[in-house]
Amino acid sequence: MNVETLLDLYNHMAWADAEVWTSVLNCGQACQDGRLRDILHHLHVAQRAYLRTWRGESLDAPYPHFDDTPALCEWAKTYYGQARGYLEALTDAQAREAVPVAWAQRMERLLGRAPAPTTLGETAMQVCLHSLYHRGQVNARLRELGGTPSLVDYIAWVLFGRPAPAWPVVTDEAAPH
Repeated sequence: MNVETLLDLYNHMAWADAEVWTSVLNCGQACQDGRLRDILHHLHVAQRAYLRTWRGESLDAPYPHFDDTPALCEWAKTYYGQARGYLEALTDAQAREAVPVAWAQRMERLLGRAPAPTTLGETAMQVCLHSLYHRGQVNARLRELGGTPSLVDYIAWVLFGRPAPAWPVVTDEAAPH
């Protein structure tokens, strides 16, 4: 795993998440849907949990909870600059170093054996893949709620010319009432 590839994947992830958030905030029912908000919250908490792990920070500090979907979006946006700054400072050698994950004991119970070691690069890739999985869930739920999911495939991003994320502007009018 090299840092250049990770940065490319994180650029796509930021763009795709911004596109999904735009679709969510443009659908009034989606802004009110607790199930959708729970999926989005989990997606962004997982992103931050890995960032905390990489930086050697405690995972004990609680993450905020949001009953307001636009507020969750505003919090979610702040992750990408932090993650990109962290990854830009990495070398390829550091990306190949083992990184312990705090939830390894939980995985040991699930697997029935100690988990194999993982590298920082592998966990960074996991963040992209985990986010992709949950974006699919969000898009499916958005369609159920009458919204229009965005096309967020990696190849679409490439064909669009690798655009920067266009995050929705959250205003008081966007907040559910």
